[in-house]
Amino acid sequence: MARLILLGQNIKKYRKAKGLKQAEVALALNCTYDFVSKVENGQRYLSLRRLFNLADILNVEVKDLMNFK
Repeated sequence: MARLILLGQNIKKYRKAKGLKQAEVALALNCTYDFVSKVENGQRYLSLRRLFNLADILNVEVKDLMNFK
């Protein structure tokens, strides 16, 4: 499976575990709900800045989001 899809699945997993909605994450990242949805579905790339911000929002390490095992 493509790494972009696996990254999106990990983001979704941690977002749901934290009890956040996509709209809440979008607000915290200063982006649109549609962007977050597409990232979670492996259809959009994240910049490194947004990846680090997202890890902070979800209270996880970037390495957790990038764990593709």
